[in-house]
Amino acid sequence: MRQVLKDKIIEVCDKKIAAKGEQVGISFYAFFKNKNDNPDLLMEAATWWIKTHKLDHFEKAVKIKNLVNGIATQ
Repeated sequence: MRQVLKDKIIEVCDKKIAAKGEQVGISFYAFFKNKNDNPDLLMEAATWWIKTHKLDHFEKAVKIKNLVNGIATQ
């Protein structure tokens, strides 16, 4: 995963957690604007989310942040 995508994921997760608490859910669409202005990056995120980690549509932001940071999750 490109560093720019990792940085964006961490930034969005941090903002969501700060605003709504550690139980907040998130989908990979949260990392992008409603306008699909970077389809390659969107597909990279979708592949990481769906194929690599087999995640549900919504997951806890804390879990996603930990996965990006290489921290094992349950």
